[in-house]
Amino acid sequence: MILELRHLRSLQAIQQCGSLARAAEQLHLTQSALSHQIKTLENYYDTPLFLRSTKPLSLTPAGLKLLDLAHHVLPEVERVDGQLHRHAQGSTGRLYIAIECHACFEWLIPVLDRYRQHWPEVEIDIRLGLSFEPITALQRGEVDLVISSDRRPHKSLCFEPLFDYEARLVLTHDHPLAGKAYVLPQDLADQTLVTYPVERKRLDVFSRFLQPANVEPARTRQAELTAIILLLVSTLKGVAVLPDWVLRETMSQHRLTTRPLGEEGMHGTLYATVRETERTADYIQGFIKGAKNRLNADT
Repeated sequence: MILELRHLRSLQAIQQCGSLARAAEQLHLTQSALSHQIKTLENYYDTPLFLRSTKPLSLTPAGLKLLDLAHHVLPEVERVDGQLHRHAQGSTGRLYIAIECHACFEWLIPVLDRYRQHWPEVEIDIRLGLSFEPITALQRGEVDLVISSDRRPHKSLCFEPLFDYEARLVLTHDHPLAGKAYVLPQDLADQTLVTYPVERKRLDVFSRFLQPANVEPARTRQAELTAIILLLVSTLKGVAVLPDWVLRETMSQHRLTTRPLGEEGMHGTLYATVRETERTADYIQGFIKGAKNRLNADT
């Protein structure tokens, strides 16, 4: 096939201008070059595309088919061409976000609402990283940004720190453990621990606090929402471990208190992980900056 986009553009120009001379001028071609283009097509398809005896030039049925193709194809090509140029400039793109942190929804939704106002051309989607491996999905190009506290350095990935946090035990003021300055793993051996419905390996309270001490809580209970977890704790249905930034706005509502996990406390950092090749894209940095600004405003 010899048909090219330039042929379709030439046919459009001839039909709009009504003559080869004016069309050639519009296309910044010589009349002979434009005539050669059309003749090449006519020879290839073995049929005329224009009725040359008419003024202005009229299209044959074959020419009309190609003109119809031009009307359908060229606008789409120009649309995608513009998108790719804007993508290269960092003003548009795709931002599929995977979240390993259940509580992140508390701040992510307001961040995305503001982000959409500044980056309306960016395609956004959210996936909760419970049924798949987010970092692997990021490396494969299935998602574009992973929010996680699990930093596993890789040469193709960039971990942008969003903020530091402390995981704290949440309990009522009159709970027996509230009298301690901090809690130890064995203090939870006779407690009901309320958690998000997440694998234990994704919960710091198990992977970093209980399991290293070979301690198992007496019972576990799961709840999807932070508000439900806090309600269960406030009604003496158990204790919970949550990051301090989740608790700032909700503690007073539920009349709860917190204690550090261990004498030094259990600290971590939340990261926005992206592919190194896209780290400097404006729309990626726009999200990271917006998330930091929101979180710093809340601290």
